[in-house]
Amino acid sequence: MSRITLITILLCAYFFCGNTNLSAQNTTITKSSTLIRPPYLKIGDTVAIVAPSGVLRNRTAEVEQAKNLLETWGLHVQIGKNVFNQNYHFAGTDTERWDDLQKAMDDPKISAIWSARGGYGTVRILDKLNYSKFRKHPKWIIGYSDITALHNQVHNEGFESLHAMMCTSLQDNTETIKETITTFKEALFGTPLTYTLEGSKYNKPGTVSGQLVGGNLTILHTMLGSKTSINTAGKILFIEEIGEYEYHIDRMLQSLKRAGYFDHCKGVLVGDITKVRRNTTAWGVSVEQLILDILAEYNIPVAFNMPAGHEKDNRALIFGRTVELTVTSEKSTVVFHK
Repeated sequence: MSRITLITILLCAYFFCGNTNLSAQNTTITKSSTLIRPPYLKIGDTVAIVAPSGVLRNRTAEVEQAKNLLETWGLHVQIGKNVFNQNYHFAGTDTERWDDLQKAMDDPKISAIWSARGGYGTVRILDKLNYSKFRKHPKWIIGYSDITALHNQVHNEGFESLHAMMCTSLQDNTETIKETITTFKEALFGTPLTYTLEGSKYNKPGTVSGQLVGGNLTILHTMLGSKTSINTAGKILFIEEIGEYEYHIDRMLQSLKRAGYFDHCKGVLVGDITKVRRNTTAWGVSVEQLILDILAEYNIPVAFNMPAGHEKDNRALIFGRTVELTVTSEKSTVVFHK
């Protein structure tokens, strides 16, 4: 081997290794970086109501009630022109639902975007969304359930978002969802959130802090393998679900596990997992034990009984915000950093 050839090989190896290390460092920086926080709302701000998912058949009264609620808080409301459209299962065609959402994202006069309902459909418009104007004028994205797909994308774009009630939550008597409404307003206007959760014999004790991410388990599972899947390294994962068999819950969690979701996760916060379907063959253990069995090899705290998800008591969570999670068998606390 000639001297020139040897030098060439050594230089290539140097630059290749250097670039690899630099890439790894950049990845680490991205994981730990603070997300951009949209401005908290103030009296006089405008909220856009859009419907990126399921059809709002016979739900006009609930959207009107949502509009009235925001107006009592001193806010202006803009309802997307396609909100009450219908295209079979969806609130309009993919293009119509995307158009309402994109216009709200682009409008500098809009301070928050509130999803009218969940259901299914957000994933169908994710890849059409453009964040160039949103980055200049970030705003709160609000919703839960199917809106988890949008929360994931917003997180990967580098912004906080709000897992909270939607317009159709107002189908319930407001007296029965006081905490749901109160915490939604507090989160929007910047009142610090702190929750004390009822204890559980299934709780796995510990104290950790990290960005809160997650949402509906089915949607998190759906995002696996795509650019909208979230990196949970150094973060606290929140999950909730409704209407699934236990074996399906196990299957989805096993998929997350195999994809590395829990390898460097700092903790798990479990919300409402309700209306679990009964299979002809009993699963054999509770949902709580099912979750603990999957997480048994990880030395991380696990807290149950977070009142968030598909039940009436659906308290607001700021995704992307650093929280301190303290778990004991007697109680757990979730404290959001200011």
